Amino acid sequence: MERENQFIGQSGAFLDAVERASRAAPMRRPVLVIGERGTGKELIAERLHRLSERWGEPLVTMNCAALPETLIEAELFGHEAGAFTGATKARAGRFEEADKGTLFLDELGTLSMAAQERLLRAVEYGEVTRIGSSRPINVDVRIVAATNEDLPRLAEEGTFRADLLDRLTFEVITLPPLRVREGDVEVLVDYFGRRMAAEIGWEGWPGFAPHVARQLDNYEWPGNVRELRNVVERAIYRWDNWKDPIGHVQFNPFDSPWKPLPSKTRTFDPDDAGKPTATATATQANSTAALEEVSDLRAAVDDHERSIVEHALGKHRWNQRQTAKALGLTYDQLRHCIKKHGLADET
Repeated sequence: MERENQFIGQSGAFLDAVERASRAAPMRRPVLVIGERGTGKELIAERLHRLSERWGEPLVTMNCAALPETLIEAELFGHEAGAFTGATKARAGRFEEADKGTLFLDELGTLSMAAQERLLRAVEYGEVTRIGSSRPINVDVRIVAATNEDLPRLAEEGTFRADLLDRLTFEVITLPPLRVREGDVEVLVDYFGRRMAAEIGWEGWPGFAPHVARQLDNYEWPGNVRELRNVVERAIYRWDNWKDPIGHVQFNPFDSPWKPLPSKTRTFDPDDAGKPTATATATQANSTAALEEVSDLRAAVDDHERSIVEHALGKHRWNQRQTAKALGLTYDQLRHCIKKHGLADET
């Protein structure tokens, strides 16, 4: 089955990371991949494996953050029957499963110190010992590890073994975030857009309207390529007419005028059941009074909008891009509000 997130990009930063992975692939040494969420760390691990002499052997993946600490060592190194409660039969660990192949350890920075010590021995001597056994098992495994943590800092703080870090860093490949990959957003938007359009049965690909394309290009993409794909695909499936360029995009799917307010925890008193709180009573009274004073709805809404925009601009020192992002507006929408309300442009 084809991977959903193929390596796509043309920026220098992106191509440099891919080239470094290609050069490191034939080596048998460990590689550490560093990058923010959604930058493609697992794809780099796959590239390192597929371009190596181990390409016909297993590529075994383990997310170190997905398992409780009590099970990490058993998952990595295996266990014998009766080694602990629930271990009814012997089981090989990920190292044995990856013998002659590659073991990809994602979220490496979450490993406990005990697991790090056993991992160090496996990397150093090429052998593992199942939990509940004293017999070492020889394994031939190439380690590729990944993290979004600052491992050198963790080593300085004593929460990550410096000697293990030394042994895992024959090569370190740092993946660039999407926000610095100049020109790649447009390429990725077109790629994911065409795929989604075909998937839902559109007869063509209309692309995004110019103002939406600018929004996509100016967004910071904290979730990187994974987030971009979700945003693009969501916009397409919500659009009604495939003949018209897509004119709207929603970056945060949780944004809604009906978003529930956070509840406040308080001690329940049965005698208070059914009684409004003092805060609720005051809020209701103020709201009622304010509503009774409104004689011109449009003017009241405009005044409220102007107050919100002016306050946000002041808070962000009139940085309009930051203000627009904070208000959930596009840059053009914010400019329209500034002009509409006659706010002084202090930039």
